[in-house]
Amino acid sequence: MKGPAIFLAQFMSDKAPFDTLPSISRWAAGHGYKGVQLPTVDAAYIDLKKAAESKDYCQELQGICAEQGTEITELSTHLQGQLVAVHPAYDQQFDAFAPAAVHNNPAARAQWAVEQMKLAAKASANMGFGACVSFSGALAFPYLYPWPQRPEGMIDEAFSELAKRWGPIFDAYEEAGVDVAFELHPGEDLFDGATFEMLLDKVGGHSRCCINYDPSHFLLQQLDYLAFIDIYHERIKAFHVKDAEFNPSGRQGVYSGYQGWMERAGRFRSLGDGQVDFVSIFSKLAQYGYDSWAVLEWECCLKHPEQGAAEGAPFIADHIIQVTDVAFDDFAASGTDRAAIRAMMGLS
Repeated sequence: MKGPAIFLAQFMSDKAPFDTLPSISRWAAGHGYKGVQLPTVDAAYIDLKKAAESKDYCQELQGICAEQGTEITELSTHLQGQLVAVHPAYDQQFDAFAPAAVHNNPAARAQWAVEQMKLAAKASANMGFGACVSFSGALAFPYLYPWPQRPEGMIDEAFSELAKRWGPIFDAYEEAGVDVAFELHPGEDLFDGATFEMLLDKVGGHSRCCINYDPSHFLLQQLDYLAFIDIYHERIKAFHVKDAEFNPSGRQGVYSGYQGWMERAGRFRSLGDGQVDFVSIFSKLAQYGYDSWAVLEWECCLKHPEQGAAEGAPFIADHIIQVTDVAFDDFAASGTDRAAIRAMMGLS
């Protein structure tokens, strides 16, 4: 496993040192990060179209980070992936993620998002990356709880449409040799293992339909996030290291009563301040041979982001396991051959 790395989305701004790729990379390196995961929606950091067209430009971006002591780990298309499928209830809110030219035009916005995803496939290939992290978007999420009773076939139709939109994107990623690693996240139609499988089935088990593993979202759903690794480890191609806590009360539980983040039963926390069992997670991922990046995604309702970032790098570094290539009891190996083994069991 490689790391520590940091997802830049929560830190990018118009204020130094977070306002340019060189300065934010230098800031990350100063905190001990070896990699930066780069969002692709802000031209101040990356021109996605240019990156899709020019390997020289991609090498230039990678060189900028290398000069500051980091490397780009993956490209993030969370916001573009979100816009591949948007329920009308969220049109106004999600228009803010798209160019003004496609506002108030859901079909044009979705087409823009699809083209952005395809550009990211080419850009990721030009940078030599094996995965791009993203969201799936959502058509069914407003109907999460079945009251009033959902019309027969609604969920199947939603996932059929999702597959129709994502299928050509997966094909583009197959051509580029890059995986789409979905962050399974409430608000998306893919938010747990069951929903991931629903899309996977609809796209015929497409090899490029993969997972960005983030245990914080699973803890808040009270899902067994360790068993999840056992089930889906072959599809886990990226890893967001993010902590959370769940403290139900007599007043609220998983749904958290529309409360703000400070008052919710389920809250995101800085690394080490929550309840996620990262010792077991890093062990599980090491057991299954996960060899990509461990990337901090900082979100916390209490701690300042600078403190969270400063504490995150050593936390990840302390949890990365250097996998052994010898067995601990090799010193006691007897070196017996098959004949001796049979003799030990009384077999002629």
